[in-house]
Amino acid sequence: MNITENKREWDGRHHWADGGDEWSAPWGGPARQWHGSILPRLAGFLPADRILEIACGHGRITQYLKDACRSLMAVDLSERCVTACQKRFADCPRMEFHLNDGKSLAVVADQSVDLAFSFDSLVHADAQVLEAYIQQLPRILKSEGVAFLHHSNLGEYQKMYQRIRRIPGLEGWLQRVGLLDESIHWRDWTVTAGKVERWARENGLCCIRQEIVRWRTRRVFNDCFSVLVPAESARAQPHQVARNPRFMMEADNLSWLARFYDGPSAGASSSCRG
Repeated sequence: MNITENKREWDGRHHWADGGDEWSAPWGGPARQWHGSILPRLAGFLPADRILEIACGHGRITQYLKDACRSLMAVDLSERCVTACQKRFADCPRMEFHLNDGKSLAVVADQSVDLAFSFDSLVHADAQVLEAYIQQLPRILKSEGVAFLHHSNLGEYQKMYQRIRRIPGLEGWLQRVGLLDESIHWRDWTVTAGKVERWARENGLCCIRQEIVRWRTRRVFNDCFSVLVPAESARAQPHQVARNPRFMMEADNLSWLARFYDGPSAGASSSCRG
């Protein structure tokens, strides 16, 4: 989706009634998703001195990132989201939130970021946005800094869907018999794991890990987690790719644990420590 479409959605049509927590429901809530699914993938890069979060929303993941760093900066194209986070974390002086144009990191100082992070947001961004952000990472990352980007991989299936949609009624029939996913969760059609790896390489970065997953789908590997580091970093190593068909099993297990152990009052506090 382009910047205009995303801004229209997150500043207008989406009601934000649950502050974005609704997207963590399959995991049993934000706390379970963070501790059980996100943190295990970030553990090797935390704690960090300074974290940059790209597209922070209403702070669903921000509330956990803040306790893993000394300072945190977040950017979002939605004025509504930036205002919500400024209010939510008003008692945390080591956090700052900035409105951007959906692809610029000009507000971020050179070589100031230990971890650049985005989760469950850039999946809706198109190739132009992803490439623009990746082009800026070499400037803002410290020499041993890391970027963890969650983005779409739906472009891998674009030609297949185009062929199917040329035949009237075929898409619906394939969905009814279970051979095609009914929902692909508003992922962007122009981004693939391969493109992200190429953009990283072209901009002096090394893509060391890509985990390609099924995000609430049965057949389509619609999402990817990419880990990027400066090419001269000690962290740089050969590119490794894994397709993980079991990703949503994490969510199923965490949801069961939440139901069994947490009770109706479970949830993370947004108060600031330190």
